[in-house]
Amino acid sequence: MPQPVWPNFYIVGAVKSGTTSLYAYLRQHPQVFLPAMKEPHFFTQPHPSPEQRHWIQYVGNVEQYQQLYRGAERFPRIGDASPSYLWCEEAPERIHAVQPEARIIVILRDPVQRAHAQYLMDFNEGVLDLPFVEALQRDWTRPDKGWGISQLYVELGRYTAQIMRYQQQFGADQVHVCLLEDLKKNPLAVLEDIADFLEIDRGPLRDMDLGTVHNVHRLPRGNWARQLASGHISRYIGEHLFPRTWGEFVWRNIFLREGRKPPMDAEARSFLQAIYTPEIERLEQLLGRPLPELRTSWKLSEPTGQSLSAARSPKPSGNR
Repeated sequence: MPQPVWPNFYIVGAVKSGTTSLYAYLRQHPQVFLPAMKEPHFFTQPHPSPEQRHWIQYVGNVEQYQQLYRGAERFPRIGDASPSYLWCEEAPERIHAVQPEARIIVILRDPVQRAHAQYLMDFNEGVLDLPFVEALQRDWTRPDKGWGISQLYVELGRYTAQIMRYQQQFGADQVHVCLLEDLKKNPLAVLEDIADFLEIDRGPLRDMDLGTVHNVHRLPRGNWARQLASGHISRYIGEHLFPRTWGEFVWRNIFLREGRKPPMDAEARSFLQAIYTPEIERLEQLLGRPLPELRTSWKLSEPTGQSLSAARSPKPSGNR
């Protein structure tokens, strides 16, 4: 009976913060194994609602998860890049139970921009038709929360408690935090730091493609693209009947087109900044360093009002 192969490093999030780029870059390294399925979400153990079930891909049992890692045992570093793990309260303990020496990688971005990027992705895919400020309000005030249940636009950007859980479970020296802004400016430097953290060779990094930016925002070619993207049948065909790379190519090149990212409205920006200002201050204290990169959106405009903040005060994220 072969021994199970468990990943020994995890890119745990945050959502829409550069995990796809890290996955694509590290997958090129000869000492690293990352499966073709980037986001198994195995340790989150999601229970999506019926209306969102066709949106959420995940691996629900050990046998399927182990299938992803066939042949991985010959690689020094074996990874999983599921961004739900940063949010999920139970994930650190579940990972620790099978791999207590695991290395944890966290990549963060301005949480206001993160929430807006997630909304734009959801809009493109036909998940919703609401303006951003209305989508925020609906998601923030709904009583049922969870991965595959609600969108978690606000909750996914509340980084401090999420990182603390991993530090407490694994030790701060086994948790590496990097920033999307740094990855954009100097991907080689960020990857060299990660290579040191994972104890793999820096040398191959200089021969890898670190210039391609992954998951760049694109616009839907029309409502027909959004309607097709949201359909149960079309999603099943794209995700199960064709190779994953084919589906991604068709989505990004046939359904989407180049175009400028829509601006964020002032009310939504103000609402999010009111929540995240103290959040970033707490994170700076936890990590012992200033994080101006997480306040990029603050430089773009001054908050003009907080009418949404009356909807509901910050609260725990609820069901998993």
